Amino acid sequence: MPQKAHVTSVDAIEAFRANLIHYVSKARPTLEEVSADVLRARLWLQDEQRIYWEGQVRRRAKELEEAQQALFSARIANLREESTAEQANFHRARRALNDAQDKLRILKTWNREFDSRVGPLVKQMEKLHTILANDLTQAIVYLAEAIRALDAYAGIQPSAAPSADIVKSEVKEAEGPK
Repeated sequence: MPQKAHVTSVDAIEAFRANLIHYVSKARPTLEEVSADVLRARLWLQDEQRIYWEGQVRRRAKELEEAQQALFSARIANLREESTAEQANFHRARRALNDAQDKLRILKTWNREFDSRVGPLVKQMEKLHTILANDLTQAIVYLAEAIRALDAYAGIQPSAAPSADIVKSEVKEAEGPK
């Protein structure tokens, strides 16, 4: 006659299931936050910074043109020699324009390279998100069914086995309000 298995407690499985639900509830919002940060960084580079530095190039080009005009006016006026302040203003405006053009050039390089550098990491993150949303949710359901089966085998009156919908609601409750 086959011997009876000696199942005394399923508390460890229940504790693991509870910890898994807690993990999923914390990891999913974290991944969503990281995805949002990546999107914000892309938009910041492509929109805000591009617009800002293009505006700076225009503004500084105008300042250089004004300084150049003042310097030429002083040279043409033959009444006076161009002052060192006018020359310094011209050189400062030229350096400022060069600086803005360099930063805009760097920004365009970052924009071109952003997807190729961030893309592989985003794909890994999406895979992890899929695992959290699908595989771990199924694991939670499986653990609930295993607990029910072990309780029934041990002769303990099992509680109703939670369905996938109940598990999803448990995960959402553990996540808390968004």
